[in-house]
Amino acid sequence: MSAKPVYSIRDILEIERQCLPNASPPLMERAGCAAAEDASRLIESRPGSVLIVCGPGNNGGDGLVLARELRRSGREASVVLAGDFTRLPDDAARAHAAFLRAGGETIADLPAAPEGGWALIVDALFGIGLQRPIEGRIREWIDTLNALPAPRLAIDIPSGLEADTGRVLGACLRATHTTTFIALKPGLLTLDGPDHCGEISLKQIGIKAAAHVLPLGHCVDAHLFTAHLAPRLRNTHKGVYGDACVLGGASGMAGATLLAARAALWLGAGRIYACLLDPDAPGIDPGQPELMLRPVNKMPEHQSAIAIGPGLGVGEKAGHLLKTIIPRNVPLLLDADALNLVSHCPSLKNALKARETATLLTPHPAEAGRLLGVNTDTVQANRVAAAIEIARSYRAFTVLKGCGSVIATPDGRWFINTTGNPGMASAGMGDVLSGLVLALLAQGWPAEEALLCAVHLHGAAADQLVANGIGPIGLTAGETIAAARELFNTWLNHPVASRHPSKKESVQKALLKTKAR
Repeated sequence: MSAKPVYSIRDILEIERQCLPNASPPLMERAGCAAAEDASRLIESRPGSVLIVCGPGNNGGDGLVLARELRRSGREASVVLAGDFTRLPDDAARAHAAFLRAGGETIADLPAAPEGGWALIVDALFGIGLQRPIEGRIREWIDTLNALPAPRLAIDIPSGLEADTGRVLGACLRATHTTTFIALKPGLLTLDGPDHCGEISLKQIGIKAAAHVLPLGHCVDAHLFTAHLAPRLRNTHKGVYGDACVLGGASGMAGATLLAARAALWLGAGRIYACLLDPDAPGIDPGQPELMLRPVNKMPEHQSAIAIGPGLGVGEKAGHLLKTIIPRNVPLLLDADALNLVSHCPSLKNALKARETATLLTPHPAEAGRLLGVNTDTVQANRVAAAIEIARSYRAFTVLKGCGSVIATPDGRWFINTTGNPGMASAGMGDVLSGLVLALLAQGWPAEEALLCAVHLHGAAADQLVANGIGPIGLTAGETIAAARELFNTWLNHPVASRHPSKKESVQKALLKTKAR
């Protein structure tokens, strides 16, 4: 098994171009029938009529095939067709003719809901090719459909959602379910996509996308880092699991540093140093006395991995500290104010780009904008492109945090994470993520797998808390630390985590020998 690929619209259109000439049955027939299967499942126990709203393009043609199939199964349906049926594209025109031959008919405007309401609303207005804002009568239709108390099934993508970015174009249908074809698209998974797609059903309609275009994007799941998951050896000691250091803690901001350090401890790093800029900072963390708190000028010389930025501030001392840390030959994670310092200092940026050891960046959208020299709206307008550009420009493994966090690698590959929930929009969550990544780096994980695992784990831990009745409102960053530890240990001992134990054991034995020297 492998992670699900995610394709840009350009690549989806290229796949369709290659498949269309020899497709039998035609792709529209396959798509409409696949969507009809999902529609039938959704209305199986719901009496009443179905409303199918079709647009003037191929997405509307998919809806007409669906309408024909529901009619053949004996289900009553009202079909609205926007625009002039004589101007439909060829495939959609054939689907329209077949629907009429099956005894169907179309109307030109939304009908009143029947007594008892609609059993299902099907959105077949606009597909993945939409590039302009929805306005006028169609916008009014979408507003009306969103207000109706019925399940809403979107065909391929909710109308009004930009398929490459997840942006809402003027107005967007809020689907409870989406049936998408061939492969996942970025817009389903990031920015506004998750709020508008509902439950996603992927129908490959007989096409193996990777046989036509190799994907650069994937959904994050455990298959991407399974090889590094295995129970620990019994004959071991803390030195095997690395020395992790968090640098930050300017005046009034020690909490951010301690959150990151606690997360690193709870995810298994061997020794954790929290080095604080504030000269009046405490010498011990009463809530976690296992941490070693130090002033930054007494930071140990040798570290397995370093995270700098949580609670760092942007003062002169912070800038000088960052300048001395960047050249260190260890995996280095930059978060929060460390990112802001780099974005305003070309020499720091150049030093970062010159590093030979792995660099990891964890910006939120505003920080990403500063790194790129653009505003936050520009970043959010195309989150995948922004993450890719940061990773390329800074030669760094990058996660652009937010709804559908995007992870990008320096060589142009990218991933979208689908775990997490609105409860994570609270103070300190980014600090905890930094600590989770740091722990894996200190334990010898490669940068890419460490970032993918930590992002996925962090969101999954928050999801588990909500499933257990904790949050989402009021969910705290500190609560996700214990949940992440519990879930990570479950992964380590799950059968899927043991597929490559020999590789993990060999890494651990090599570390034991290294530490013993």
